[in-house]
Amino acid sequence: MINSLTARIFAIFWFTVALVLMLVLMVPKLDSRQLTPLLDNEQRQGLMIEQHVEAELAGDPANDLMWWRRLFRAIDKWAPPGQRLLLVTSEGRVIGAQRNEMQIVRNFIGQSDNSDHPKKKKYGRVEMVGPFSVRDGEDNYQLYLLRPASSPQSDFINLMFDRPLLLLIVTMLISSPLLLWLSWSLAKPARKLKNAADDVARGNLKQHPELEAGPQEFLATGASFNQMVSALERMVNAQQRLISDISHELRTPLTRLQLATALMRRRHGEGKELQRIEMEAQRLDSMINDLLVLSRSQHKNELARETLKANELWEDVIDNAQFEAEQMGKTLEVPAPPGPWKLFGNPAALDSALENIVRNALRYSNTHIALNFACDNEGITVTVDDDGPGVSETDREQIFRPFYRTDEARDRESGGTGLGLAIVDTAVQQHRGWVKAEDSPLGGLRLIMWLPLHQR
Repeated sequence: MINSLTARIFAIFWFTVALVLMLVLMVPKLDSRQLTPLLDNEQRQGLMIEQHVEAELAGDPANDLMWWRRLFRAIDKWAPPGQRLLLVTSEGRVIGAQRNEMQIVRNFIGQSDNSDHPKKKKYGRVEMVGPFSVRDGEDNYQLYLLRPASSPQSDFINLMFDRPLLLLIVTMLISSPLLLWLSWSLAKPARKLKNAADDVARGNLKQHPELEAGPQEFLATGASFNQMVSALERMVNAQQRLISDISHELRTPLTRLQLATALMRRRHGEGKELQRIEMEAQRLDSMINDLLVLSRSQHKNELARETLKANELWEDVIDNAQFEAEQMGKTLEVPAPPGPWKLFGNPAALDSALENIVRNALRYSNTHIALNFACDNEGITVTVDDDGPGVSETDREQIFRPFYRTDEARDRESGGTGLGLAIVDTAVQQHRGWVKAEDSPLGGLRLIMWLPLHQR
């Protein structure tokens, strides 16, 4: 087996070319309709018939008016069973042939006219043999034998030999399996590599030993791919450990700060400074939690997925959001609630995506939020509108980046950590959806989230 892909392509290409040339050049010579010499027994039979016809003519006196009748009688008498004899005069007249046979008779006479070397040739289901020399006094005739062809060649093969283009097409069809095998052998390792790359794109950083097999070129590519996956896995694990370690180290002084704040409140009572310290400590704690959630969601290898119904999945999120809106003195309307539309995904990630979008609207709106759900044949669209200050067009694509903040009303004073929309974007992309920001009819920001329907 050739292990080099280059050598394999080269060898199969030239083997195919040689096969095509050999068939095109050699196959026509296998045509059974070719002019061929007689076998020994056929030669003896022809000579014997020749002698009988000569003797018959010698015993039948010539008649100038009816000369052709004696020729008919002679060839009819000595024609073998199931066969017919033909005589050709020196003037080229054919005795004994039927009108529909004249074309093939003339063709054979033109190719075989030497009685010293008689030949035979097939014409479909008949075969002509000859010539044999017959003497009749001063006249000399050529004797031919017309008989049924043994194992006649099929009409399709005759057509193929008569039309070189058809022969070439048949040759290419015969060589197609070889070319298909070559294509398959080239595509198989490429498909494996593509599937492995898709796994990496989905965050599944595992090695694929099956890539390190096959032609040398793909074997080397597979080894390099697995080395790359190993390096990526090490970097991701190192990054996650770093974030976890930093979060853990931040939590320790944060806890001490919260304890110190509680002790100061107990000793000195409530104060604006203590409220500010407590608020910032809570914000820092929320930021650490969001950062850990974002890190896990971005680098999670495979989310556990299941078939979900949109109304059951998001029912609690909508109820909680309406309760929070009432506590904040705001109105959350759901004119078009979700239906029993099927999704295939991770319930925690999809829950978190909708919750972060709605909380973003609650945080920045003035008094009014509208939450709408729609479904078509392709997917589910969730639209969240608020009447807040909105976001400039230049910032709309940036707000899904971690820690990105605008220079307008949506700043740190709102209490956000800058990670909520980044968590939404990560979760939606993991489910092959998208999220974008637009101007809202309510005057603030509109966030649109789209997720594909489960088609099964």
